[in-house]
Amino acid sequence: MKKFAIIFLILLVVIGIGISFIYFGPTEQVEKTIQEPSSKQRSTDEKQPQTDSDQTQEEKQDSEHNENKPDIKAFLEDTLESTINYFTNNQIHVVAIGDSLTQGVGDTTDEGGYVGILDNTINQKKHLAEFDNYGKRGNRSDQLLKRLDIPEISASIKDADIITITIGANDIMKVLKDNITDLSYDDFREERTNYEKRLNRIFAKIDELNPDTKVYLIGFYNPYEKYFPEIKELGAIVKDWNTTGEKVANEYENATFIPTIDLFEDTNAELFADDNFHPNTSGYKLMARRVLEYLKP
Repeated sequence: MKKFAIIFLILLVVIGIGISFIYFGPTEQVEKTIQEPSSKQRSTDEKQPQTDSDQTQEEKQDSEHNENKPDIKAFLEDTLESTINYFTNNQIHVVAIGDSLTQGVGDTTDEGGYVGILDNTINQKKHLAEFDNYGKRGNRSDQLLKRLDIPEISASIKDADIITITIGANDIMKVLKDNITDLSYDDFREERTNYEKRLNRIFAKIDELNPDTKVYLIGFYNPYEKYFPEIKELGAIVKDWNTTGEKVANEYENATFIPTIDLFEDTNAELFADDNFHPNTSGYKLMARRVLEYLKP
């Protein structure tokens, strides 16, 4: 295990700055998932005269932005028709809770990651579903458990037909941070037991607030697969924690585990953002499609 600890130490030195910013930044800061320019800014932009060069540059930027935006029409046609019909025939309220994957960090279109893609897809032609996104960068399972007591979130859960959850990645990162000088596989095994207990409390709390809602726990993927395939322990850790999440979900009648680890196993596909940890827009589209597949009535 000494070799395992040394490899991890080298890994975290290389990308430590990025990880610290992404996973251990100020967790109390709530960031908007989708940002719109203010009316004042739009008014100012409209009054500014544009030169030919300015227009060319603007057209170029618009073109690049459109290339990155999800092709909602194509995406909609590629999803399960019965799932879309389910939303068409019912007034659905979807609540997304969890960490940065729910918030949509890494989505270059600033549309809100997989939650925003689902929203844009289902509500493309007609408003069929209401989406509330309570994803928060850096959230661990213990922090999410506390956030369920926030009046706004608990009220939203009480009214939800569907709840999606991404949580646990930052629990793993905390193990890395707390044991960096003496890291062993047992550290992850011990914390996984605590994660299981907290996850059970999260599901129990949701069931207490709304016993009729459908809960979908979205599993982990391995962000190290592409860049550090030689560190086999990382893959084993991710699979172990996924197994735990699936086990907990199976203990509740209205809960379902959604795997995503296979979506990111193609190391030749560009599915990660510049931080090499969060999905980019293409990665979030895969997640959204997978969620829709599991929402099939």
